[in-house]
Amino acid sequence: MKLNVYATYVASTVAMLVVWHLLATYVFPSALFSAPLEVLKSLVELVRNGTLVEHIAISLQRILIGFLLGSLLGIPIGLLMGNSAFIRHFLEPYIEFFRFIPPIALITVAVIWFGIGETSKVFLIIYTTIFIVILNTAAGVMRIPANKIRAARCLGASSRQIFFSVAIPATVPYILTGMRIAMGNSFATIVSAEMLGANAGIGTMIWTARMFMQVNEVFVGLLVLGLLGFVTDRLFRLLIFRFAGKYVGASI
Repeated sequence: MKLNVYATYVASTVAMLVVWHLLATYVFPSALFSAPLEVLKSLVELVRNGTLVEHIAISLQRILIGFLLGSLLGIPIGLLMGNSAFIRHFLEPYIEFFRFIPPIALITVAVIWFGIGETSKVFLIIYTTIFIVILNTAAGVMRIPANKIRAARCLGASSRQIFFSVAIPATVPYILTGMRIAMGNSFATIVSAEMLGANAGIGTMIWTARMFMQVNEVFVGLLVLGLLGFVTDRLFRLLIFRFAGKYVGASI
């Protein structure tokens, strides 16, 4: 079964490269749409001189710090909102208000508050992460089957025991799904933040290449972003199945 999946991945990749090559050769001018081989040459050169590795490391560091902080803040808030109607009704207006303000709209505010250093980038990733994690976590708690709660009470479990032994394990799939979505959004946010106020990072690399019409490097940045996102998501899934597989099953 796994061989079939990998074969499909390979076939899909080859088909994409062929279509890309045809578009670059026969449809779009080379000055605006780089061919796969040209992008590969630029990729090798950027890896060789260390530029790409530096940009990747800085962007991933910003994403990881903001993502972890946002998740650590969002999970307990979501658990409390799902477990308490009062807390949910108290916080829900603010959650719903702020989650519709895109992180890109807060870039200027973040720079004013925290400057153009690392703090503003991390703040935007936290902002991107926290609301998604809160809503998914709260939804998971509220969707716990009533039969599980009743069964635990019949067995003499206290409210505290129900919360830690029933509610949290049952909510794990929702928490992890929210974290996966938040991770994907974090990549989009960090690129936007780095384009407008950073000295290094994938977003900075793309923006600089665009300023000098270095189309190959723009495509390298886009390709690296897609690959990083794909690999990060697969690693995330491996960790989920390794450490929380009994709760998640096949739900993600």
